Amino acid sequence: MTQPASPQPAGAKIHPARQQRVAKALKWYSVMAIATGIWLLVLVVEMIFKYLILGSDNTPAWFSYIGPAHGIFFMLYCITCLDLGTKARWEPSKWLTTILAGVVPLLSFFVEHKRRVEVKKAFALS
Repeated sequence: MTQPASPQPAGAKIHPARQQRVAKALKWYSVMAIATGIWLLVLVVEMIFKYLILGSDNTPAWFSYIGPAHGIFFMLYCITCLDLGTKARWEPSKWLTTILAGVVPLLSFFVEHKRRVEVKKAFALS
């Protein structure tokens, strides 16, 4: 089986402007991955309270804002994944798995750490 293409050949010099673009995209991706993970956990807790503990008729009105807030953060997370993936020249399968990590509770935290380490190593970021 062939090796997947890496963003840079081993030992290749990365242009400083590209490093800056990737570093900025990585920063926004990390922020949105953490925010999406937190909002997904809040949504899960809200659903447990709404459907298992309180019953759907006895929920506070502010519960109705949690789902849309999570949706907005997830869309921003998808945009930052695509931004980082474009700048780091990821394969589409890597984009897809990174985006899907925002759907499984707690997984976005682990995938964010993994992608951050990969990108920092590939682009010699500090």
